[in-house]
Amino acid sequence: MPVPLPPALEQFLDLLRCPTCRTHRLHADRGALRCPAGHTFDVARHGYAALLTGTRATSGDDAAMTQARDRFLSTGTYMPIRDVVARLAAASAPEQATVVDVGCGTGHYLAGLLDHLPGARGLGLDTSVRALRSAARAHVRAAAAAWDVFHPFPLADGAADVVLNVFAPRNPAEFHRVLRPAGRLVVARPTGRHLTELRGRVPAMVTIDPAKEQRLHRALDPFFEAAVTERVEYTVPLTQQNALDLVGMTPSARHVSRADVIADSHLPDRVTVSVLATAYQAR
Repeated sequence: MPVPLPPALEQFLDLLRCPTCRTHRLHADRGALRCPAGHTFDVARHGYAALLTGTRATSGDDAAMTQARDRFLSTGTYMPIRDVVARLAAASAPEQATVVDVGCGTGHYLAGLLDHLPGARGLGLDTSVRALRSAARAHVRAAAAAWDVFHPFPLADGAADVVLNVFAPRNPAEFHRVLRPAGRLVVARPTGRHLTELRGRVPAMVTIDPAKEQRLHRALDPFFEAAVTERVEYTVPLTQQNALDLVGMTPSARHVSRADVIADSHLPDRVTVSVLATAYQAR
């Protein structure tokens, strides 16, 4: 039996473009999305559009990573980050804004922005089908689609008023293409102080390259100029479960085991959260 098209996804049909043709619009047909040239893309029973067909994603969170992220974000520990991202994005967005969250994960930050913008609609793009199952349910006005950030987005030029990029890979040229001229890109990324106490006790965790900030600005500079940057930094209590989830929801999970995290009985009882969030305007 065909899967009914989720209403939030149907609201994006005017902006979605066939990933194969890259020009034709998609239309709903018997639980799938099709273009006039006959290319067909399934809508998963979990509610997201499977647009990433015939292409292997570069990476994607597996079930364990997604579950760890869901558990950790449900504690509210990262709510200050979500609030700042939403405020920066909403500052110049119209009431009926179209938001695209690239590397949306479970849709946590997209949902936060949609709460700030009652008339907005959102689309989350991610490679992880596990995460997309959550993203498709993250908000009544949020749709989700499987896509790889490093490929041209399946969206029309100038489709978005806001592009979000939170702890995710970036494609500056595509961000610029899909943003409207007055649109805003919001990028959130960790500083070198982020989770420093935990990284000190679990040496196998992925480190934050000190040159990462310079690379970010170098990559974005041809397309965007920074309008405002806010630093979000605070310390929070750290339980063993939260430590496990913080490691388990990041790329560190691919080479750090649960035993690696709990091997040291002297895990820190507090940890620093340190993130930069920047709103950019298109050049």
